[in-house]
Amino acid sequence: MNTRRDFLQTCGVGFGWLAFQALAQAEASAPLAVKQPHFSATAKRVIFLCMRGAPSHVDTFDYKPKLTAASGKDGRAPGTKLQGSQWKFSPQGKSGLPISELFPHLSKRADDLCLINSMHTELPAHAQSFLKLHTGNAQFVRPSLGAWALYGLGSVNENLPGFVTIAPPSLFGGAQNYGSAFLPAIYQGTRVGVDARPVANAQMRNIAPPVGGAAQRKEIELVQALNREKLLRDQVNPEVEGAIESFELAFKMQSEMPKVMDLSKETQQTLTAYGIGEGNATDDFGRKCLLARRMVEAGVRFVEVTHSDWDHHFKISKDLPATCEAVDQPIAALLADLASRGMLKDTLVVWSGEFGRTPHGQGADGRDHNSKGFTAWMAGGGVKGGMRYGSTDDLGYEAVEDKMHTHDFHATILHLLGLDHERLTYRYAGRDFRLTDVKGSVAKKILI
Repeated sequence: MNTRRDFLQTCGVGFGWLAFQALAQAEASAPLAVKQPHFSATAKRVIFLCMRGAPSHVDTFDYKPKLTAASGKDGRAPGTKLQGSQWKFSPQGKSGLPISELFPHLSKRADDLCLINSMHTELPAHAQSFLKLHTGNAQFVRPSLGAWALYGLGSVNENLPGFVTIAPPSLFGGAQNYGSAFLPAIYQGTRVGVDARPVANAQMRNIAPPVGGAAQRKEIELVQALNREKLLRDQVNPEVEGAIESFELAFKMQSEMPKVMDLSKETQQTLTAYGIGEGNATDDFGRKCLLARRMVEAGVRFVEVTHSDWDHHFKISKDLPATCEAVDQPIAALLADLASRGMLKDTLVVWSGEFGRTPHGQGADGRDHNSKGFTAWMAGGGVKGGMRYGSTDDLGYEAVEDKMHTHDFHATILHLLGLDHERLTYRYAGRDFRLTDVKGSVAKKILI
């Protein structure tokens, strides 16, 4: 069977084929080149702080005094009792945002935060909702948010990946959460570390000494020549195309990535601010946040930082404070650090889990899954600080005002990057795909 490429090669003396080759080569030669956004952007880069396991919104950022007053009464689910928060909320900053005492450090940055109290999604199941949060789809393999952002904007540093994910989980979809699916492989996230071990143990592995030397360059060129020869024979082979681009990027990364990951040049004052130090509960996440700052400062377009586990079905009175302690100081330090460098105004910092938790208790000391209402927040990057957007009902069961679905969440993030979620498409299998499918609305009320 003749393909469209065969047709172009044999018809019109092959001029159609030559034109196609020129276009394809131009696109393939610089897939990470900086691209113009659809409109003026307020954010140039994103740091996504992903809280895997679903934080309890009613204990952290969604103040529910009526839930506290109704504690012990029957919940909506049969056999359940309402459970008010064990932790006090108080107004913080000039804006008076109500934030739980579990976040004493982050509370000091309240005027940077836009609390989105009206998040909701479909399924209260971790794997499906985690994939939805990252790719917009829980049923099919789709490109991740970071991959779409990199595809739409390109990278400003050709020696570093444009999309990095720090310590992503191996469960809940694994690599799909930072994958590129049908987008070219160069847009997938580059993983640094894994969720099962401290990020301090993550290292760059050199494939041949001296790093970046002439001998290694010749070795790479030989491998690349073989790859290009196979690609020429196959005409279309996304895996080989991805290998060619990845090998070239990996070679370039060896000279710059170790410098970015080297925290020894940071001052002791900075390390202390992030809570980095042996024996500190904040050490691991502090390192992740500082690495994220260093990466975006070096030109990485999208950095995701994962922390787990927020799945507090049991022992919430003990485990939730410990989980919050691990991230509170590092996140506050990250916001302050970005602000002091003049970067917060064009860096969008996003905090979210895959869903929230129930206002009623689970067992003696826990909360169950709740996808109908939960909280995320954004800071910097053109977002209004010191405000609450949307709300759940008086008890925190479900979003009722200015509801923000996962698709709306994605549409808003892309908008802040200067990308129209309806125009950011990729042709695959005969149709134009986009991150938000056929849905999604930008939450214009939170935009500066």
